[in-house]
Amino acid sequence: MELAALGIDAEAERAYRFLIDHGEAAAPEVAADLGCSHPTAVAELERLVAFGLVAVDGERYRAGPPELALRSLLMGRRSELSRAEAALADLAERFRSQSGRRSVREVVEVVSGAEAIRNRFMQIQRAAERTVRAFVKAEPSVVSSAENDAEDEAVERGVAYQVVVERAMLDRPGMIGHIRDSMRAGERVRATESVPLRMVMADDSAALVPLGSTDRPGALIVHQSGLLEALEALFEMTWEQSEELFAETGAPGEDEDTLDEQILALLGQGFGDKAVARNLDVSPRTVQRRLRHLMDQAGASTRFQLGLWLGRTRP
Repeated sequence: MELAALGIDAEAERAYRFLIDHGEAAAPEVAADLGCSHPTAVAELERLVAFGLVAVDGERYRAGPPELALRSLLMGRRSELSRAEAALADLAERFRSQSGRRSVREVVEVVSGAEAIRNRFMQIQRAAERTVRAFVKAEPSVVSSAENDAEDEAVERGVAYQVVVERAMLDRPGMIGHIRDSMRAGERVRATESVPLRMVMADDSAALVPLGSTDRPGALIVHQSGLLEALEALFEMTWEQSEELFAETGAPGEDEDTLDEQILALLGQGFGDKAVARNLDVSPRTVQRRLRHLMDQAGASTRFQLGLWLGRTRP
């Protein structure tokens, strides 16, 4: 529900919306709409009265104008957030001022257990303001792509994602479709034969580096330090040496020209016809037909000749 950020739970919000739609109502009517007991409905209504959103006249409850009551709550929360932001800035400055005396334990934090790693993985992305950079290995990890809700939330906030994946990961069924969706949302994805380690980094403030096996998972949280700068440099070097997927077409589309670009990009990554077809959700015959079309355009009788032609005609 939309009012949770103001401290109004889902049931109270539903009761308020019911009163807005009906003007006023008694507690039994609200209870029937919410599908709850009479005491629960009364408790939610009294909570709305305390917020100043509802007035009570005898046994009838009447919705107040949201512009005034909700704006008052909103301004109060903004004031709280401003104070919290000021406190964060003060604590961060104190933390930085002590950096010369920080121990290794303060620079590198050890996290143990799958659940703790999962929580910090999400936390790092939710704390990002500008960029998230990540290395993704082909082997299964503690948090799968499907479970990474924090990624979608960060992208919606405007956080820029740069992700380098291992080529072997692209051969998983459906992975290219997942990458398509990420690219449509604005992420940049590149592929390389092998990334040096698993990692997710938020801005230039912290990085999570998972270690060990899935049986005994552990991870390091690297805070601002020379080590974090080294990880940044490692990412930038690997990023520059990796190949951007579908770079010529941006977010992949569905027309034949775009399909041709996708086929060529995957072939360039070292995939065979069947793997290309599986990842693009087309038949192997379609892949071969599109390649035959391109070869006819180039006047080429072999794929090698097609590659030479593409190298001459494309930047």
